[in-house]
Amino acid sequence: MKRLFFTFIVILLTAISINAQTVGGSLMLGSPQGDFRTNVDRLGYGLQFHGTLWTPNKERPFTIGFNIGYMVYGEVSERRPLSEFIPDVTVEVNRTNNLANFHLLMQVSPFTGTVRPYLEGLIGGAYIFTTSEVKSTSTQLTFAESTNWDDFTWSYGAGAGLLFLISKDLGEVKDLYLDLKARYVYGTEAQYLTENDVRVVGGRVLYFPRKSKTDLLTFHIGVVAYF
Repeated sequence: MKRLFFTFIVILLTAISINAQTVGGSLMLGSPQGDFRTNVDRLGYGLQFHGTLWTPNKERPFTIGFNIGYMVYGEVSERRPLSEFIPDVTVEVNRTNNLANFHLLMQVSPFTGTVRPYLEGLIGGAYIFTTSEVKSTSTQLTFAESTNWDDFTWSYGAGAGLLFLISKDLGEVKDLYLDLKARYVYGTEAQYLTENDVRVVGGRVLYFPRKSKTDLLTFHIGVVAYF
C-alpha cells in the first residue's frame, strides 16, 4: 500500500509541476493536537509547497492540485565516544524526528482583487520517521546516518487563508501574492518516537515508541504565484 501510494504521488506531482497554473510555498509552524500533543508538547517547524491545475476565477471559483510538506517535530544533539574501543575520540550524534505529508488539495477562492480569502480541503497521508546522523566534531561532515523508526498514517483536513497582492505582471507571473493561512489536519494512528524514547543501554539502542492519532494545527506564511 505504501509503495503504491508513493508511486501515485510521484506521478501526480510530475503532472502538476508540468501543468501548474498556481504555485506556492510557505514557512510552517506545526502544533500537535489531542493525544499527539500529550506526547509531543512543542512546536514543529518546516516548509510546504503546492501547485494547482488552474487558476480560480469568477466562472470557476475552485481548483484542485497537490500539496507536500515537511516538518521537524523534535531533535536531539549529543557528543558520544566513537566506540567503546576508541573512547578518546568523540563524534556528534544528531537525531531528528520528522513528518512529511502528501495531500490532494482542493481550494475554493470565489473572490478577486488585492485581497482574496480562500478555503482549502486536503486528503492524503503522512510519513513519520526518526533519523540519526553522525558528524565529525571538527569538520561537521556526516559520515554515517540511519532511519531509526518510521510509520505511515492517513490524513485529511481543512484550512483557510488570505492572499494579499504584492505585484503584477512579473514576466510569466501575472500576479504574486503574500499568503497567510492556517490548517487543521486529522491524522490516523501511528507509532513514532520523541526525544525521550531512545536509550543506549550497555552498547545497545532501545526504542520506546509512542502510539496515537497525529492531529496537527499548522500556521503558514509564504507566497503564491498566479501564471
